[in-house]
Amino acid sequence: MQTVNIAVITRDTILAVGLKHLIRNMFGIKATIIPSVADNLPTEYANTDLFITDSEGFATNPEFFIPRRNRTMVIAATCNCNDSKGMLLDRHADETTIISRLTEAIDQVCDTLGTGNELSQREIDVLAQVASGYTNKEIADNLSISVNTVLTHRKNITAKLGIKSVSGLSVYAMMNGYISSVPDSTKSNI
Repeated sequence: MQTVNIAVITRDTILAVGLKHLIRNMFGIKATIIPSVADNLPTEYANTDLFITDSEGFATNPEFFIPRRNRTMVIAATCNCNDSKGMLLDRHADETTIISRLTEAIDQVCDTLGTGNELSQREIDVLAQVASGYTNKEIADNLSISVNTVLTHRKNITAKLGIKSVSGLSVYAMMNGYISSVPDSTKSNI
């Protein structure tokens, strides 16, 4: 496995220490504990490949984490993390699941280091529409593109993110600042 620099950013000392030791013992990777996001994060963390934070840390520091969203794993109190490709972790999951999710996150970061897995602006536009509950036809009309183009963008988004469900895409879009609210439940997700 490629060398990965990991920073655990949380005020929860027990969580931070536990993750640091788990990452070192299971993956042979040194993790650094940072109690909070400072205005000017020290330059030694500029090369950090993966940030792990709790939901409180993410919510209080979106200006730090959103630009680093592809390198940030969020530990939530409870979540359905099956569609998140390793970047969400249920803090109450069993040990095997936690190790599996950490493995997925580390693998995802390793896979994307130096690759072009970023979404294009048009893919972000389509993702925001999908996450907001619009149908393929509505997205095509809203963005003045064909339905086939919408389908192509959705296929590319799924391939790049590894997320197949609309609910998973919605969580990803919200977590990354592409949409700001929960979709209107009266819209169809087809």
